[in-house]
Amino acid sequence: MTQLRALADNIWTVSSNHTMLGIHLGSRMTVVRLSGGRLWLHSPIALSPQLRAELDALGQVAHIVCPNMFHHVYAGEAGAAYPQAKLHGPQGLRRKRKDLTFTGELTDLPDPGWASDLAQVSVRGCLLAETVFFHGASGTLISADLVENFKTSAHWPTRLYLTLTGLHGKTTWSPLLRLLYRDRLRARACVERILAWPIERVVLAHGDLLLSDARARLAKGLAWL
Repeated sequence: MTQLRALADNIWTVSSNHTMLGIHLGSRMTVVRLSGGRLWLHSPIALSPQLRAELDALGQVAHIVCPNMFHHVYAGEAGAAYPQAKLHGPQGLRRKRKDLTFTGELTDLPDPGWASDLAQVSVRGCLLAETVFFHGASGTLISADLVENFKTSAHWPTRLYLTLTGLHGKTTWSPLLRLLYRDRLRARACVERILAWPIERVVLAHGDLLLSDARARLAKGLAWL
């Protein structure tokens, strides 16, 4: 069975197990084949031999993106697997991961390597320092921690966590983690720019993809902001 899941033309996702403090949150990497044929990896996960073979069959990996201050755990592994690729991340991640060599800093200005395929907005006022991307050709918003979307979980401690934090069966963001937003007014202005895109589907790192009424569900999930 293939690990990559085709989401739209030239976009694939792959999910992986990820546990934090005993809670099963999972994680997800997004792969975009750019108009030049090269690959763009968002929020890298562990690369199994099978996954590497699937990626190599799609094209040459040219860009590895750590979209925020937390989705960087496997960036070193991805960089070692694809030493010719450029590594991108928020400014603060350079200080946090001094063992990595970043060649690009994420801002509101797309890198020339993907500017014809992806638009982006860096969400200000939040310690996550996340940059969110939009693939206009498919109407796909690519994010990591903008929202979470858990229908349920087979793991009872995780279900309990989702229930206590108001995440069970909802598209939203944990009240515990909302403290990361230090300037909500500034962050909200960034979110309004994101919601102005003609969004048809949303990729996120934790939970189920938003494949129907995606923009409306995203807007509702961010209404607290």
